[in-house]
Formats: sequence, C-alpha cells, structure tokens
Amino acid sequence: MDVKTVCLGMLTEGPASGYDLKKQFESSFAHFFAAGYGSIYPALASLAEQGLVDCEEIPQEGKPDRKVYCISDAGRQHLLEALRNTTPCHKIRSEFLAMLCFAHLMRPADVEAVVEHRLDEIGRYQELFAELSDCMGDWPAGMKFVLGFGKAITEAKEAYIKENRHLLTEEWDAKAATG
Repeated sequence: MDVKTVCLGMLTEGPASGYDLKKQFESSFAHFFAAGYGSIYPALASLAEQGLVDCEEIPQEGKPDRKVYCISDAGRQHLLEALRNTTPCHKIRSEFLAMLCFAHLMRPADVEAVVEHRLDEIGRYQELFAELSDCMGDWPAGMKFVLGFGKAITEAKEAYIKENRHLLTEEWDAKAATG
C-alpha cells in the first residue's frame, strides 16, 4: 500500500490538510507506516489530479492558502478496490538492524549507544501506545487491532534486545580476555 492509498483511507475520517495527515502519520501510524511532507504533498496533488480527492483552498492572512482535502466518490471507490488486495506486503526497513549487521566493525561504545538509543525509541513508542489506548474507545476494530499489534511487536523488540544484546559484544569480550 502506498502513501496515496493511506491518505485516501485517512480522508475517510473527514477533510484534512497535508499538515493534518502528517500529524496522523506521526501518531497513530508512526509504528508501522512512515511518511513525510515530501511524500504526502505530492500524493495529495496526484490524488487531486486524478479526481480521487477534492481540494478546497482556504485563504489565510499572511500565509499561503490552506488546502483542505476531501475524498471524492471516485477516491472512495479506488480505496475500496485497493483494500481488496488480500496479499499486502509486510516489509521491515530498519536502519537499526542494518547498522547492527556491521556491529563487528564498530567500537563497542558506539554499539552500546545505538542499542540504548533504540531502547529509548521503544520507550517513546510505548508511551504513545499508552496515550492512544486511552482514547481508542470509538475506534474501528481494525485500528484497535493495529494498535495492539504495535504494542506486541514493540514489547517483543524490547525483550529481544535486552535478552540478547550480549551477542553484540561477545567477540570483543573474547578478544579482551585473550589479550
């Protein structure tokens, strides 16, 4: 699923600006789908060009007009067709894991700093999940499922890192012991 399709899905909840969608990507979608302004705004422009969203420009004093997007009937149909794909790809792109593939080339202190930074990030995600859990009473079942999935994956990541971080330093510890 691409950014355009996710934006269409978000717009089923009501009209939104690119800024509003970015905030949603940073909150409820942060643990599984990243998108920045550099992909959101081109996606919205493309969707508008294809007639899948309508755009209303709202004048603002001293600022550019605020563009608020609304899903069109054609956009809703396009989204529903995209949601019929029963084999969505599940990818993990992790700079953390890519870097640790080369932990043997890094200084031990740098490896430890990378691991600690990742544990801090996990803690921030856990705080976000707790905040979101407090307000999910009227959420659709799919959003509740995704939040629960995120919590479970995050807890598993934290447990794995804490239980296995020693594997990253065993080579150095062996070298230090043999002198």
